Amino acid sequence: MHTNDPAVVDRLLRTPGRWAVVGLSNNTSRAAHGVAAYLQRIGQTIVPVHPAAEAVHGAQGYATLADVPGEVDVVDVFVNSRLAGAVVDEAVARGARAVWLQLDVIDEDAAARAAAAGLDVVMNACPAIEGPARGL
Repeated sequence: MHTNDPAVVDRLLRTPGRWAVVGLSNNTSRAAHGVAAYLQRIGQTIVPVHPAAEAVHGAQGYATLADVPGEVDVVDVFVNSRLAGAVVDEAVARGARAVWLQLDVIDEDAAARAAAAGLDVVMNACPAIEGPARGL
């Protein structure tokens, strides 16, 4: 069973990086919208990934993770747990450095695959909760 390493959570939140937020749209009632704004406030660069490919919080959106140009440090997964494994596999394939599965997004097998591929893994946690708990 995956256990989040507090040092990894801390490093991911404190080190400026490029976060592909899978499931982020302009729907302000969705958690991804507020969490992405929080990530920007603490110095992270966000990249919205959603089939609508909308620009969100001033950031260009892309329909799929594969469409995102350049490097991605963290793939932040805001999809249903049954879809999370495919997103994690895409993150591994494109060379992301970490995957962060949001609250209630749990896929132990996908977490194990990502860890085996050398990615940092955070699961069933939210940056907008973990960050303030660390004074961010």
